[in-house]
Amino acid sequence: MSIFFKIPVEIEIRLDNEESRKHHEVKTPHGRLDRLPIYKDGESVKGVVTLRTKEGKKIDHLGVKVQLLGSIETNNDGLVSSEFLTLATELAAPGQLTHSQSYPFEFKNVEKQYESYRGKNAKLRYYLKVAIQRKSNTEITREKELWVFQYYTKLNEENKARENGLQSAPRLAKDVHSVKMDVGIEDCLHIEFEYSKSRFSLKDVIIGRIYFLLVRLKIKHMELSLIRREIVGSAPNQITDSETVVRFEIMDGAPVKGETIPIRLFLSGFDLTPTYKDVNKKFSVRTYLSLVLIDEDARRYFKQSEIFLYRDS
Repeated sequence: MSIFFKIPVEIEIRLDNEESRKHHEVKTPHGRLDRLPIYKDGESVKGVVTLRTKEGKKIDHLGVKVQLLGSIETNNDGLVSSEFLTLATELAAPGQLTHSQSYPFEFKNVEKQYESYRGKNAKLRYYLKVAIQRKSNTEITREKELWVFQYYTKLNEENKARENGLQSAPRLAKDVHSVKMDVGIEDCLHIEFEYSKSRFSLKDVIIGRIYFLLVRLKIKHMELSLIRREIVGSAPNQITDSETVVRFEIMDGAPVKGETIPIRLFLSGFDLTPTYKDVNKKFSVRTYLSLVLIDEDARRYFKQSEIFLYRDS
């Protein structure tokens, strides 16, 4: 018989306004979609815990508590979990549970310093954990995960980035100027990719142009990609995983000197995450623009440039 049927009490965790609150869909490693309620930094987390005993059962316990936890799990040299947030409140003193009982709880104005994240080798999660303490140091527990978004504005973005572990953005004065990325082979090829800025919100549009200044190679086609790079741990056990979020062809055929190709890439249509840098000294997540040229002999010439991504309200 499954141990599930041996547990004499059912634990339900319900959050205030859970049905009307916005949810975020996250794919599990097994391919299932989890719909998790979204919370913001500084927002209170409150709800009700209900304990239901099996019919005719009486449960002796040594206390009931609820915790709000924030943890980072990394898998670079074995699975390691560390907590950066631990809040707890007692729901019930030691006693006996003879019928269904409900207990309201509230964690006020909780500082949630990082955004939730699920990657290949790193996971940052916030969750509620209810524990019924029993004799012999055994517990009956139930968890409920939340999803936290961090929102940034142009005014507080740079300061928040430093405080919360995100990569610092370029200063506003610098962001007025365009950014240039060169791909070149001496006396054979010189291409300049110019785009409007290096800092983008997740709903933004990358606008730019590609200039062909020197073309003496037989270019077959050209691609532009967005690459997400997850870096977990530190040397010598550091693991880097790169994922191409989107790749599309921007040219098919041989260009000529002086030709210009306009670029317009809408970011809102892709599954992107904000930029993180050394979150709690555990992991980083960065995004790169990658320009790739392929010649008629299938040789590849490429250049990557990092862009800073943030979530706005």
